[in-house]
Amino acid sequence: MADFPSFFDPARVGTLFYPNMAAIAAEAAAAILPPAADDATDVHLVLIDMQVDFCHIGGNLNVPGALDDIRRTIEFIYRNAGRITHITCSLDSHLPAQIFAPSWWADKDGNHPAPFTIITWEDVQAGIWRPLIESDASVAYVRQLEQQHKKQLCVWPYHVQIGSVGHALDPELWSAVFWHALARQTQPLWLIKGRMPLTEHYSILQPEVSVPDQPGGGKDQAFLDILAQADHIIIAGEAESHCVLETVEDLVEDFGDRLGMLRKIFFLRDCTSPVLHPEIDFHAIALNRFAEFERMGVRFINSTDPLPF
Repeated sequence: MADFPSFFDPARVGTLFYPNMAAIAAEAAAAILPPAADDATDVHLVLIDMQVDFCHIGGNLNVPGALDDIRRTIEFIYRNAGRITHITCSLDSHLPAQIFAPSWWADKDGNHPAPFTIITWEDVQAGIWRPLIESDASVAYVRQLEQQHKKQLCVWPYHVQIGSVGHALDPELWSAVFWHALARQTQPLWLIKGRMPLTEHYSILQPEVSVPDQPGGGKDQAFLDILAQADHIIIAGEAESHCVLETVEDLVEDFGDRLGMLRKIFFLRDCTSPVLHPEIDFHAIALNRFAEFERMGVRFINSTDPLPF
């Protein structure tokens, strides 16, 4: 399509408002796009955690650069609406008491760790930090995370609490997803992840440490099967350094041993930004991994590039 819908206002990205659903529906009908079911090529757009708390300036875990990422993502959807068959949006979804929350841990004086504190297995052994909830399981988690998964526990500010405003998708982006669903007669898919208290859950495909007895505690094979059936997978979202990177890591691991599968993954490199940490250069870490993925076959493009298929 040559023009964006008249309700789209780039200046509203990063603000809270009530989308006019009737107006969006009317413009979707007027677009006269073919039903997605008629697509000869299945193109699946995956939007990772583009939520208020991550993307808005006042969000509880704001990712600098996210507002421009959202604008570019929205415009990508409108420019390529006739070719995007499916849209999946993941929603990071947290509860007040989780292992990465400040209230879960305390030092010997009862002080909680500040956001972005890294809790290591050595710290726990030395008694620098002790869990206040699920003590044995928490200690075991920190050890397993570090020794088996080569990661360390990061304490995060409270964010994307279920039911809060910060949990919602940015309203202007939500409007684009809603418009696409009506214009192409295709349901969007919403993936909820991150509710289990005893594990982090960055990737939309599986938690950091599996919790077999919990719903969603293992690999999301059903969604992997959906993606495997797509002809092309396009990825954007927040944050580059965590949920996006871990999702692509899991896709590469799952698809990497199947001939040609990685070549169908396209990453919108101008529609993602990293978490800023006072000591750790998360962006550099992500770029190093992305370079490896590119050598393996994943393709990195800009949202304004013509789709290469």
